[in-house]
Amino acid sequence: MNTIGQNIKKYREQRKMSQQELALKVRVGTATIQKYESGEQIPDTQTILKLSTALDVPASELMEQEVSNSSGLDPEIEYLIKEIGIKRAKLILRKAKEFSEEDFLRVMQMLYEIKYNQSQTE
Repeated sequence: MNTIGQNIKKYREQRKMSQQELALKVRVGTATIQKYESGEQIPDTQTILKLSTALDVPASELMEQEVSNSSGLDPEIEYLIKEIGIKRAKLILRKAKEFSEEDFLRVMQMLYEIKYNQSQTE
């Protein structure tokens, strides 16, 4: 299953770009690009947008994961639907399809910040 880091590396290599070249275009350190590609660190929303611009690929493709089973549904998605329940999954997906890519990235960033800030105060 592809992660955002694997996708960054795949598109960077397709464009015959070094980690250093990508880092310069995105205005981060080369070590940061290495951490993204290894999965050690996940880029924030603004950085994902910068990466998508530098790699000339939609942000949604950077965040896309490979579908790997015969039902056509990602196993992780199947698991998550079972975890949260079909009703909640449908509600979330119906709302998500109304969002633009930029809106979706903002929502994901807000959810991350809420989760991160909660764990800091506990």
